[in-house]
Amino acid sequence: MWQDIARAVALVLIIEGMMPFVSPTHWRLLLARVAAADDRTLRTAGLIAMIAGLALLQVMR
Repeated sequence: MWQDIARAVALVLIIEGMMPFVSPTHWRLLLARVAAADDRTLRTAGLIAMIAGLALLQVMR
């Protein structure tokens, strides 16, 4: 089980690192936009991401 978690974290790091590697200028603009968002918007985006991740895990099983 711990190996699966480590693989999942490694994939997240690879995917998260792709955007700043490929287009650092657009990455900075995106981070500025996220930083300017209010708390409710960020929480909603986080909730949607968690639900999408759970749904994807269920589909993959």
